[in-house]
Amino acid sequence: MIAYTLFELENGLRVVHHRDDTTGSVALNLLYNVGARDESPDLTGMAHLFEHLMFGGSVNVPDYDYSLEMAGGTNNAWTSNDFTNFYDTVPAGNEETAFWAESDRMLSLAFSEKSLEVQRGVVMEEFKQVCLNKPYGDMGHHLRSLIYTSHPYRYPTIGRELSHIERVTMADVKDFFYSHYAPNNAVLAVTGNITLERTRELAEKWFGPIPRRELKPRTYAPEPVQTAPRRKVVEADVPQTRLVIAFPMAAATHPDYRVADLLTDILASGNSSRFYRELVMGTDLFTAADASVAGTDEPGFLMVHACLRGSGDDRSVAEAEKALWAQLDRIAAGGCTDEELERALNRCETNAAFSQLSYLAKARELAKCVMQGVEINNIVADYRRITPDDIRRVASDLLRRERSNTLVYRSRPE
Repeated sequence: MIAYTLFELENGLRVVHHRDDTTGSVALNLLYNVGARDESPDLTGMAHLFEHLMFGGSVNVPDYDYSLEMAGGTNNAWTSNDFTNFYDTVPAGNEETAFWAESDRMLSLAFSEKSLEVQRGVVMEEFKQVCLNKPYGDMGHHLRSLIYTSHPYRYPTIGRELSHIERVTMADVKDFFYSHYAPNNAVLAVTGNITLERTRELAEKWFGPIPRRELKPRTYAPEPVQTAPRRKVVEADVPQTRLVIAFPMAAATHPDYRVADLLTDILASGNSSRFYRELVMGTDLFTAADASVAGTDEPGFLMVHACLRGSGDDRSVAEAEKALWAQLDRIAAGGCTDEELERALNRCETNAAFSQLSYLAKARELAKCVMQGVEINNIVADYRRITPDDIRRVASDLLRRERSNTLVYRSRPE
């Protein structure tokens, strides 16, 4: 149980506080409701670029890292298709530095041409390193474009193509910032050795004067329901063939998301899972087999993924697909045993406990739960209510051939 207090400033910033006297530090986690889904299809990668630009200097803080480091603090950030997250840790007593620095870049960036040039170069090099020069680096591009035909989830967070980041202008940067980075589009979580009264005081002092902003509405339509299977074969210089089958599924806030999450654990988590016992150890087709869900704010996907042991020719791929589908059909028809579900639930409860262990982890989880309207203290209980019948129901609904998206990523023939 995490005891917390939630309050809102007049400008719309939601602040959630949790006190933890066992640490000598304070964490700030600022979660913005902006990600890759908010970009123009012709200018992707903007949210990820902004993750970098937010460290390039704001109107009153020319060097963000230096300011935090001089107060004994650390900081970092991440971007997803849905959100952009910034977090800071400082020794208790120096927390005002974090409030000051974090609020200043919400107020306004410095909008320096030099900063844009530097950070654009960093992001472009990251794109080359991660997507172009790494085996399987563009797998996410191929898979997402297969699963989604119109929704902005069809391209990954890093961007659809390198040229989009190359042509970003300062006008683009300012428009994106003032349309999304606002107190009324964010949640601030404050945890650690700090009182609620001190949190209110500093939130009002540093974030309170920042005005609300008019947010750019999301005008894209929901992804159409898939009614026929899709398939793509990619050949590249990779060491072995990978086979992925993905299925559209509910958003992370839908009750069936939790069922699908447990479903993938039953299929592929640990040495007692079906994939490990039946596919990896039970056949000579695979070196690894896994399953996962995309915990996205809007409808995402469930994915099964396997590395093939053989040559990756048409025959071995067909055999691997047949073996994977046999496992999917089996759980869709018969569900799982009580023992399998209990193992998955125990693992879920353990993961939840570890994800909330440190004061920084609590800040991250609290911010996300407030943003998505989820009660953090009910998560494990909600999972515990899932039954084997729920597993069978969701499996039979999701794991259908007409809703499958198959990507074969194999070695280029010599």
